[in-house]
Amino acid sequence: MTAIAHQAPQHLRSVSARRDAEAIARRKEALARLAARRMPLPGHQIQTSRSGQPLGLGHRPGHPHLHRAVAVPATTDIPEVAAAPAVDRAKPNLTSREVEVLRTWMLGDSKPAVAQELYISLGTVNTHLTRIRAKYAEIGRPAPTKASLVARAIQDGIMTLDEL
Repeated sequence: MTAIAHQAPQHLRSVSARRDAEAIARRKEALARLAARRMPLPGHQIQTSRSGQPLGLGHRPGHPHLHRAVAVPATTDIPEVAAAPAVDRAKPNLTSREVEVLRTWMLGDSKPAVAQELYISLGTVNTHLTRIRAKYAEIGRPAPTKASLVARAIQDGIMTLDEL
C-alpha cells in the first residue's frame, strides 16, 4: 500500500509536467500564427506565396498554408507595389453630426453614454452609426466593428491616435 501511495504523486507530477509542456507548445504555436498574420488595408494588395495562397492565413496545425505563413518572419516588409498612397483612398461623405457621433462614441464607453452626452436617443446614435457604416461599405471600405471604424477614422483624419 505504501508503494502505491508513493507512486501516485509522482505519476501526477509527470502528467502535470506533460500538460504544462503541451500548453507551452500550443501557446508558442498560437503566437507564431498570430505573428504571421497580415491584415490588408483597403487599396493594398495581399501578399501571396508562390502557389498563390495568401500569406499569414491559416488557423489549424497540419495545413500546408499554415507552415508557409509561419515561415514568414514577422518583420517582412510589404513590397513597394502593395503600398497605395493615402491620397487615393476614397473617403465617405459624412455629415458633421455623423462625425460628432462617431468621435463621441470612439472616445466614450458606450452608445447610451453617447446619447446622453449629445442629448439624442439611443436609437438616433444607432441610426447614425448604421449610416456611417453603410457609407464606408459603399466606397469599398467596410467597417463592421468599432475597431474597424476607429481605423477608418484615423485613416481619414477624423481622429488621431493621440486622441484615443
